[in-house]
Amino acid sequence: MTTTQIPPTAAPSVTVSITRRVRAQDETAMVAWVRAGTAMAERFPGFLGSGWVRPTDRSDEWHMLYRFADEQSLHRWEVSAERSWWLRSGEGLVEHTRAERRTGVEGWFDEPVETSLLSPAAPPAPPRWKQALVIWMTFFPLNLLATVTIGHLIAAWPVALRVLVLTALLTPVMTYLLLPAMTRALAPWLHAGRAWGWRAS
Repeated sequence: MTTTQIPPTAAPSVTVSITRRVRAQDETAMVAWVRAGTAMAERFPGFLGSGWVRPTDRSDEWHMLYRFADEQSLHRWEVSAERSWWLRSGEGLVEHTRAERRTGVEGWFDEPVETSLLSPAAPPAPPRWKQALVIWMTFFPLNLLATVTIGHLIAAWPVALRVLVLTALLTPVMTYLLLPAMTRALAPWLHAGRAWGWRAS
């Protein structure tokens, strides 16, 4: 766990608490969206950290916190083009229900001399057999389709060239389109029985 030392004469830090609601089937996308926002905020001077918590694993409410060293630092983030883009990217995914801003002793933290910050942990990786099965379930129909369509058109080519062309075409389709879609669709099964937690940052 890392700590941030704040001099006694410094302006009070500002903590923003936002409650957002998301559908259970969008959990994986929500975690990715939160991480993207955190990665952007980290590039702004004065960012002290962020985190989230849910009342239960089945709750649709996500209580999120992010903290900046002072009002000026927070303002730069809140009016930034990066944050505007990030919020737009979450439209249709999250519902914003409540936001609060606290400073100094008004917040959840005492006037800080030492501040401990938490960030969301990465979801545990699914078992390898599940990962392998998802890859096979995605690759088999795609490869079959390519074989009976493109494969017939290049049947006279040398085998090495045929494999080169097919893999060059199928790899980006698998990586950027089909596997992410399959992972999102099967997320409840992939992560069944594996709780997500917190890690210190």
